[in-house]
Amino acid sequence: MRDLELLASWHADWTGLRAAVLGLGVTGFAAADTLVELGARVLVVAAIAPSAQADVLAVIGAELCEHHSVDSVPARLVDFDPEVIVVSPGFHPDHVILTWAAAKKIAVWGDIELAWRLRDKVGEPADWYCVTGTNGKTTTVQLAAHLMRADGRRVAAVGNIGIPVLDAVRDPVGFDAFVVELSSYQLHWVPREGSGALRPNASVCLNVADDHLDWHGTREAYAAAKATVYWNTRVACIYNLHDHATRVMVENADVAAGCRAVGFGLVTPGPSDVGMVDDIMIDRAFHADRHHSALELTTHGELAKVGLASPHLIADVLAAAALARAAGVEPAIIRDALYTFRVDHHRAELIAERDGVRWVDDSKATNPHAAAASLRAEASVVWILGGQLKGVDLSELVRDNAKRLRAAVVIGVERGAVLAAFGRHAPQTPVFEVLATDTKDVMPEAVRLAAEAAQPGDTILLAPAAASMDQFTSYADRGTRFVAAVEMHLGGEPDDDSEDSGLSGETTNGR
Repeated sequence: MRDLELLASWHADWTGLRAAVLGLGVTGFAAADTLVELGARVLVVAAIAPSAQADVLAVIGAELCEHHSVDSVPARLVDFDPEVIVVSPGFHPDHVILTWAAAKKIAVWGDIELAWRLRDKVGEPADWYCVTGTNGKTTTVQLAAHLMRADGRRVAAVGNIGIPVLDAVRDPVGFDAFVVELSSYQLHWVPREGSGALRPNASVCLNVADDHLDWHGTREAYAAAKATVYWNTRVACIYNLHDHATRVMVENADVAAGCRAVGFGLVTPGPSDVGMVDDIMIDRAFHADRHHSALELTTHGELAKVGLASPHLIADVLAAAALARAAGVEPAIIRDALYTFRVDHHRAELIAERDGVRWVDDSKATNPHAAAASLRAEASVVWILGGQLKGVDLSELVRDNAKRLRAAVVIGVERGAVLAAFGRHAPQTPVFEVLATDTKDVMPEAVRLAAEAAQPGDTILLAPAAASMDQFTSYADRGTRFVAAVEMHLGGEPDDDSEDSGLSGETTNGR
């Protein structure tokens, strides 16, 4: 068995390494392709292997083992006797293959660790800027990459955002920097020491709230995974002034000598923070005279022009600006670049306004923390929510926002728990249940019920506080179907698909 600590470079000897890859999604395929390129022997174990990807595996020289059982280790994997297993993020730590690997003392790497080890393929390795948090990761990553590109750098936004880091490290031109979105699943597999441990230039955990408890088991395990983002950081650990847990993570992290703690928040910043003074965003962290003066980055008014003025988006801008400042981007460049940034679809996106009612698509709000941010931005809401709850209780979210709710429309397969939360904590709120089971009918029915409940001055808000895979292919699919249903409803044309479907919206609490 070779010493895996020596495999810390693209230019190390990977020849003949027996590497098993779990999963054949985007991440798994990138890992398999990379390992084959390195000269390793590769066995891919997957329950589902789309024919196109399976054919490509055969072409590149990787072996495929289709294994559908969740209770047994495939005999082919046992015979293969892997020296390392590269696991895709979706595999739970208690998966039978991973418990078998632990018992056999087989190393288990995530794709992030593998990418870090291989970061020197093309010239000088890119600097890494790592972003995690329960909410706001993608927007912050996109913002930070946008700000760094405005400074003339070649930057890739990678990781959980959808582009595997392994694809970026193999780009033949190379990059100056990677802004890496890291999910708690990915961070679970990142070691805190050794040759596979990340050593980013700067890192940030935006916030921590209960999420993915079905995967991690406990909130403590979830938070511990998030905290790994700060370990070994070299320049700046950026934390949320409004979320004490993120400060504790920084205080407990083992970081490089000289690394600074930098806070961000919608408050007057201290000498090591970025924040807001009245409507001005300022930097008092990356400034030589930070104890006596500050640098202006932008204003609330300018952010409003580009749809970044809601509190949770301002927080994302502050975090991204702090990452960019840690990279040496000047304030004037940040200010100008913010004017050209646009938030992705399905993130608190205003899609229509008619007869005094606003329609907002925040399908990306896949957990209570994200939904709470959207709800707080509105005065009176008809709230469309529900889906896969991922082990999270919505009671606190319902209770805290009951006074701003005109009505609620509940979708998804786990409606029972949502309805119970309203019954306990918002019994006066009219709650309507979408009984449609066909994906094409869910949003037209939800939109119809929401429109009937809304009054001038209300916002009809899709902020599900839940994952989408029970009824949709993704949060984007859910949001796109919502937008289409709104456009159909406001256009005044009948929905031919649902006209004779026999669907009904059942009111639970009355009106």
